[in-house]
Amino acid sequence: MTDTTYTGPTSPEDIDDDMDETSARLQQEADAILAEGEAAAFGPRPIHDAVREDAMAARDWGRTRAERMRQAVEQEPVKATLYALGLGVVIGMLIAR
Repeated sequence: MTDTTYTGPTSPEDIDDDMDETSARLQQEADAILAEGEAAAFGPRPIHDAVREDAMAARDWGRTRAERMRQAVEQEPVKATLYALGLGVVIGMLIAR
């Protein structure tokens, strides 16, 4: 039998991290960047700025999706036509009910 005593759970303060000078500096810089980002993300800002940013993001997303769709139709026009026809039939059947 071994003779060890239970000292209880360890806390983060009990762990000794021997970081070198460069690691410590980089850790401090990373913490500062994260804190700055959190302040910008959660800090008060005018509602019109938030709406404008969201509208720009939605517009960019829509343009990207439209361009991808346009390229897909140009690459495979028969396939796109059949998908559109099938979707039209399904929608027509649902409306006719």
